[in-house]
Amino acid sequence: MLLAGLSLGFLGSFHCVGMCGPIALAIPVSRTSRFSVLWGTLIYNIGRVIAYSLMGLLFGLLGRGFVLAGWQNTLSVALGIFLLLALALPLLPKRYLHFPILIRALEELKSSIRILFGKSSPYTLLSIGFLNGFLPCGFVYLAVTGALATGDVLNGMLFMAAFGAGTLPAMTVVTLFRERMGLRFRTYVRKSVPVFVGIMALMLILRGLNLGIPYLSPQ
Repeated sequence: MLLAGLSLGFLGSFHCVGMCGPIALAIPVSRTSRFSVLWGTLIYNIGRVIAYSLMGLLFGLLGRGFVLAGWQNTLSVALGIFLLLALALPLLPKRYLHFPILIRALEELKSSIRILFGKSSPYTLLSIGFLNGFLPCGFVYLAVTGALATGDVLNGMLFMAAFGAGTLPAMTVVTLFRERMGLRFRTYVRKSVPVFVGIMALMLILRGLNLGIPYLSPQ
């Protein structure tokens, strides 16, 4: 489970370079030395991991309810179908994707992050990372489905914590070597997200079908 979370986080980190990279490049860390940049980056990323772990705890609790009700297989198939449907959302007219409450909440979140960028302290970096963890992200949604599918509070939290840890190498490199991360590279890795989402969706569906395939679809 932890290996799966780490692997998903590592793969997702290349997407993070494209989506969250601009925030990571702009965080108010002291750039007096490589150590100060590394230390500030670590604090920022710890904030993200805390946010992911909290989400894992909440969705693991929700998944536990499905397990107790005997719906774990149904949940796995439903999550896979949901992810496949999510891939089709960008194809829908924008008028069908207008959710005022969510848009307002997202604007409030972004506003809080912008205010924090005007300050510089370890607490500020931790807070920016924590809030950034709740910004819309395809790979985070993917990880959340994994936490939900664990059907356990502790396992859901550990899965998301491992996911966050898996993103650390790439996000640290982005901050340390920001001048070498071009827009073209970030755009390329962002386009890889639908592929990983599709693979994860199919794996979840297979997992819930009880086909008797070891590890992939156990009985």
